[in-house]
Amino acid sequence: MNRASLHVETLRWEGGLPGRCTLIEQTLLPLEERWLAVESVPAMHDAIRRLAVRGAPAIGVAAGYGVVLGVQQLRDRSGDEVLRAALEAADHLATSRPTAVNLFWALDRMRARARREHGARRDGNGIVAALHEEALAIHAEDRAMCAEMGRIGAGLVEDGMGILTHCNAGALATGGMGTALAPIYTALAQGKRVKVWADETRPLLQGARLTVYELMKAGIEVVLITDNMAASLMRTGVVDLVFVGSDRIARNGDVCNKIGTYSVALAAREHGVPFYAVAPTSTFDPGCARGEDIHIEERGAEEVCEGFGKRTAPTGAHVWNPAFDWTPARLVSGIICEQGLVRKPDRARVEAALRSAGRI
Repeated sequence: MNRASLHVETLRWEGGLPGRCTLIEQTLLPLEERWLAVESVPAMHDAIRRLAVRGAPAIGVAAGYGVVLGVQQLRDRSGDEVLRAALEAADHLATSRPTAVNLFWALDRMRARARREHGARRDGNGIVAALHEEALAIHAEDRAMCAEMGRIGAGLVEDGMGILTHCNAGALATGGMGTALAPIYTALAQGKRVKVWADETRPLLQGARLTVYELMKAGIEVVLITDNMAASLMRTGVVDLVFVGSDRIARNGDVCNKIGTYSVALAAREHGVPFYAVAPTSTFDPGCARGEDIHIEERGAEEVCEGFGKRTAPTGAHVWNPAFDWTPARLVSGIICEQGLVRKPDRARVEAALRSAGRI
């Protein structure tokens, strides 16, 4: 059996026009599997903001569908009205989360398609149909990119390897089989045996709740550890590779990912464990020169002080809660994208990948 076919599906478009986006309500996992029907721009904004859908590629796909939700009832209106509604929807969705560059990349694609169709004097119905087509294309391209990253990354995986991952960069974070988990799914499909070590990923436990959930569902051997166990685990010699995802990659190869990734990269360097980021070129930000320039989202104190409803810190405690950190390119063995493996990433190598993808 091809185990790669067993990965979960995180979101989909149902119906034609009008239709709706349905997605797994990830805030309820792993205890409850519930599909959430999203039928409006505000509902999609809310789903992205509160992490019902999360992971940079999945957010981009969701945002594309969100623009369609904002215009699909206007098919009988003028092209001017549909263009205005599309741009308003995109602008609103752009305020949902600040760090994942795929969100803005997808919205820029939707804006460009709306303006292009409007410039060609398409009527409202034509513009809406084109935007629906564009959103479906973003989703299809993400599936294909995930599969290609899986193929490339699996070439680094040998039979019997132990692989550590941080946060969730699997199917639940994308429109396909995942980024960081795609090489694992593909390696399993090739008949290789692997053992995955999953950091729980404080404070929202995406590793415990989501990565372990989807790997167990696919029948892949996975062991959960707390974040502060990763370095000690590497010292035992059981970790051969680290695969992580990314929410934004700077032009110089600095990698932004879930908070705690930088610590993993430092531990991997100390113990001689190759550290790879796996992300499509839509996650590369040609306008961001270096990691220091990335706007890091800061989230509420309650996620740290009373996560999942139980208070674990004194009332009134001061909290710093960045959702992401960035890892210097010098700690990154390579970036796996759909254009290939960017070894020892730097500005020149990242720009070469961007040129191959037509991004610069």
